[in-house]
Amino acid sequence: MRSTAFGLGVCNILCWAAWSNALGNFVTHEELINIPQGWTKRGRAQPGLSLLLRIGLRQQNIDHGEELLYDISNPKSSNYGKHLTPEQVVKMFAPADETVSSVISWLLQAGINKNDISLGKGKHWMTANVTVSKAEQLLKTQYYVYDDGSGRNHTACEQYHLPSDLSANAIDLIFPTIHFDAKLSLTTSVQEKKRENGSFSNKTKGHLPPGGTGLHNCANLTTLDCLYSLYAIPPSSLPATNNSYGIVEYSTDGYRPEDLDLFFSTYKPELVGQRPHLNSIDGGYPQQQQEDVYDNMEPDLDLEYAMALVYPQEVTLFQVGDMVEGASYNNFLDGIDRSYCTYDGGDDPQGDRHYPDLQPGGYNGTEACGTFKPTHVISSSWSLGEDLPPHYIIRQCHEYMKLGLQGVTVLYPSGDYGVAGLGKRCLKPDGESLTNGTYGRFLPLFPGDCPFVTTVGATQIIPGTDIAAALAEGKQPEMACEVDIYSGGGFSNIFSLPPYQAEAVSHYLTRYPPPYGADRFNTSGNSRGLPDVSANGARYNVAVDGSFQPVSGTSASTPLFGSIITLINGERLKLGKTPVGFINPVLYAYPEIFNDVTQGNNPGCGTRGFEARPGWDPVTGLGTPNYEKMLALFLDLP
Repeated sequence: MRSTAFGLGVCNILCWAAWSNALGNFVTHEELINIPQGWTKRGRAQPGLSLLLRIGLRQQNIDHGEELLYDISNPKSSNYGKHLTPEQVVKMFAPADETVSSVISWLLQAGINKNDISLGKGKHWMTANVTVSKAEQLLKTQYYVYDDGSGRNHTACEQYHLPSDLSANAIDLIFPTIHFDAKLSLTTSVQEKKRENGSFSNKTKGHLPPGGTGLHNCANLTTLDCLYSLYAIPPSSLPATNNSYGIVEYSTDGYRPEDLDLFFSTYKPELVGQRPHLNSIDGGYPQQQQEDVYDNMEPDLDLEYAMALVYPQEVTLFQVGDMVEGASYNNFLDGIDRSYCTYDGGDDPQGDRHYPDLQPGGYNGTEACGTFKPTHVISSSWSLGEDLPPHYIIRQCHEYMKLGLQGVTVLYPSGDYGVAGLGKRCLKPDGESLTNGTYGRFLPLFPGDCPFVTTVGATQIIPGTDIAAALAEGKQPEMACEVDIYSGGGFSNIFSLPPYQAEAVSHYLTRYPPPYGADRFNTSGNSRGLPDVSANGARYNVAVDGSFQPVSGTSASTPLFGSIITLINGERLKLGKTPVGFINPVLYAYPEIFNDVTQGNNPGCGTRGFEARPGWDPVTGLGTPNYEKMLALFLDLP
């Protein structure tokens, strides 16, 4: 069975292409089509400059791991719910001894001293201390110095080459090569940082709309009561002692305790004074020194609603990164998976932060490496565009597969700009990012495009609808979100169509073919579609910096869906069953457990985007959850 991770072509990287005869048996392994926005080439790197090459070794059993994940997640399989231990996962995917020896032989034959070569404990990652001159000889490339206009320099090349056998069988990627820093400098304003740096969308703020907070006003303002009614969620239940739900936040973002108590005193008095359990990764702590809506809004939103929805179940806060460096979701993966840390796994030394951080106020401790056990459900509201180097995001996607094998449900948002990427970005045919969003190729988000995560879109109440009356009459009160944001959705340019989704995607493309060609989206019919599901993401009443403000986004619907899965896990655990783990195969096998959404679209890139239609669609996925139906189904499974 072909791995979904390597099925398709990509927008901005040409991998595995044959090189000229002058290179002999070398082939182009990765090539940068366009220099990322904000970076300028300044000149050749000095030949004697030291480089630490990090070589990501090809993991074995990736295809087998994918098949195994689908087997233990298949509701009709006798192996359903038989998750692996972390130790079993590490052993299964460790690179083969032949892979390690072939790469070491290549380095030694190139004249690199054996004392300058190091292999990580898990054998996933190898390093070599070399000069720029030696790296250029080794990789058949040229290194240049680039700057981003802020005084920060970066050494990189625009393509590199490997022996054909190593390219095909032994090496995933090498740093530093074509990979540029995905994060903005800390001198950038907070608002710009959130917009460009894997943000959680354009949040809205302002005065509360008139009409009160009753069910008749849910079209204007979303409250806990609206969500309880929409999705048949119980207001509280007895917790399972071994249940867990994790919310991931990245510094400098942090919740304000005063905001939690303001929200709880209004909607859930039992929670006043309660705080999430803190798991600090790389110096992360819930900063409370600065009162800033852009730093406080997302953590306040996530924790206020997650803690209230799963009460009295405790919520774990994974706070990642110090107040100086910040962090990426790879740093988070380091903290819960020792095989993924810098010396063993998939970090990008340019795009992912590294510790200790010796800057004033930085975290001076050791970088987190498998420090915490992952919670049964993990919700993260951060995303990046799919236009990153494929080897980098494919390798990270495999980590979500490994979490699924261990029984972890991972949820990411589909985005808030319709078919466009973050900040309304679209792509030119050559893969160059645009910023005005008025034309171009659609840009899905990562990690939402990874087939091993559950991706959540956003809906809203149809204007003028009283949800109590609509539900009593058996009507669907929701449509695709168009209040402040548009539900992200589309088709991946990197990941192939996973088997659990094949029938649903084929049905949509056959019955409701989009009026666009290949210049707009991946029309192959063999690509991962997103989102998987949706939930209300419009105008949540959130306590932020001492007052209530309406907040919209798929970063609201994602932790909501995670809360529902957490409640279901609790009921299964009480019966001695396992957590649900990777849920996508079950969801697609039983679409009747969702409230189908058939109204609305997700515009972007100068188009109407895709249309919501009966069944799965690339706007709202399978629809919105019905807790009672979902619970009955999952309790009936082994």
